[in-house]
Amino acid sequence: MPDRQPMTLFSLTTRAMSAQMVRMNTATSNLANAGSVSTTEEGAYRPIRAVFATELDRASGLAGVTTTGLVRAETAPTKRYDPSHPLADAQGNVFEAPVDETAEMVEIMDASRQYQNLVQALQTAKQLMLETLRSQ
Repeated sequence: MPDRQPMTLFSLTTRAMSAQMVRMNTATSNLANAGSVSTTEEGAYRPIRAVFATELDRASGLAGVTTTGLVRAETAPTKRYDPSHPLADAQGNVFEAPVDETAEMVEIMDASRQYQNLVQALQTAKQLMLETLRSQ
């Protein structure tokens, strides 16, 4: 982390909270697109996932997380025969997004719990700092 201030507990926690928000947002996007269909396999929605990397701050010795991007899953869409569907191709097929709704809900719940844990850690750190100041 050149040209940056040393990482503190607060900046470390802020980064981690941002990472959890990215996780929740990508899972929510996937869930919102579950069941969507397309005329072509290429046009069908594919789930997205955030890619994270660990970043070491040599000044403080703390390791934080950073989001390096989003990637689309390589999972093939589900081909479904439905000739009455308005988006059906010439053979009567539609291609449905390969979103596992249960897995996305688990991802949202896990990210939410991690976010709550980080908020609690910040509240605890704040309380300890206030108690330290009061005892002086």
